[in-house]
Amino acid sequence: MRKTIITLVVALASLVPGGAFADGMPASSEKTAAKGGDASTRLTQADLAADAPSEYTVVKGDTLWGISGRFLKDPWKWPQIWQMNQDQIKNPHLIYPGDVVRLDRDAMRLSLGGGAAGGGSAGPSGGTSADAAGNVVRLDPRVRIETLQSAVPSIPGTAIGPFLSQPLIIESTGLDTAPAILATEESRVIVGAGDVAYADRIGSGDSVNWQIYRPGVALKDPESGEILGYEAKYVGDARVRRYGNPTTLEIIKTRQEVNRGDRLAPARESAFPTYVPRAPDKAIKGSIMSVDGGVSEFGQYQIITINRGARDGVEVGHVLATYRKGAVINAGGRSMDLLGGSSKLFDGMRMTPVPVVADPPRPPPPPVEPGKVAPVAQAEGPLKLPDERNGLIFVFRVFDKLSYALVMRSTRPIYIGDVIQTP
Repeated sequence: MRKTIITLVVALASLVPGGAFADGMPASSEKTAAKGGDASTRLTQADLAADAPSEYTVVKGDTLWGISGRFLKDPWKWPQIWQMNQDQIKNPHLIYPGDVVRLDRDAMRLSLGGGAAGGGSAGPSGGTSADAAGNVVRLDPRVRIETLQSAVPSIPGTAIGPFLSQPLIIESTGLDTAPAILATEESRVIVGAGDVAYADRIGSGDSVNWQIYRPGVALKDPESGEILGYEAKYVGDARVRRYGNPTTLEIIKTRQEVNRGDRLAPARESAFPTYVPRAPDKAIKGSIMSVDGGVSEFGQYQIITINRGARDGVEVGHVLATYRKGAVINAGGRSMDLLGGSSKLFDGMRMTPVPVVADPPRPPPPPVEPGKVAPVAQAEGPLKLPDERNGLIFVFRVFDKLSYALVMRSTRPIYIGDVIQTP
């Protein structure tokens, strides 16, 4: 049945003009589609990876991003070469282990074919009709139990699974009315997995499974200074052992020690959603605010928070590029971003600020001979170096004022404060 669905989807895709499936193009762009689509959205041979294979067999553990990376230099552009339109095909996850992905270099498109397990045509056997009849085995109907295969996801589910249900973005008083841990077994100050705790404001009709949170720090926009929300820090999971006043809870799992005063929220189902990677339809520019783990330098598969959300047009599945801000240098080429014009030298465990010495005045340029072009004059004031791209991020959870994203590629270290924008 699954192979039939895949065949139908691929067959339908082949009936539609390639330009009509350019990723991110509105479905109403009929005139553009009739002409073959916008040239900027069509892929060319230059978009293919240098070692792109003619075909690839999908194996367990693959992701759509990883498969596309075997064929394309920019894996997030796979919906374009798959001839998919996000407004018409809501669920592109029809690729399973054992399927064969084939690349048609002339038409610049990918297609699916049956793998070894798919029962494709084996060709003529070379035997006679009598041989074929002798090989027939008659079987009686019987029940077969097979494990269902999971479709290939867009990105690694293990990297973002906990962030689909655990982190909460709340207002400053968002947890004030939530149930709280009142006391612990044997009056312990902190408890962990396997211990018992007591909570208030949980009725017999409320959820059995709960998540424990602790109010976190304010998330402030580094550009405007606006407080975009407060991140409630996930502490652990608890299950109701006995309803009452107070309610008895058993601590099931902890990421940190559970304290008296920690707040409770009903556990959410963490079903893994389907994503279609795509660039935003409009220009989006912001910056990285924080990273999970509290580090300042990070790379692939790190979870980050960006200061753009639904109100700014960010959607789940958007792919954004990250850029390292270019330094501001003076006429002598020295950076002016270090401590407001100072550099630092390490002296054992002590850091001593060392003032930057001003550049001596330069003599005036020599006169230009007739018929020759004057050389470009060196800048007298500060000079801003261009921003350099250092990675790609994939937005997987969106709030009103900010979003969570996964770093999918990093060509060099990424830092808090780096710029994010439409690629």
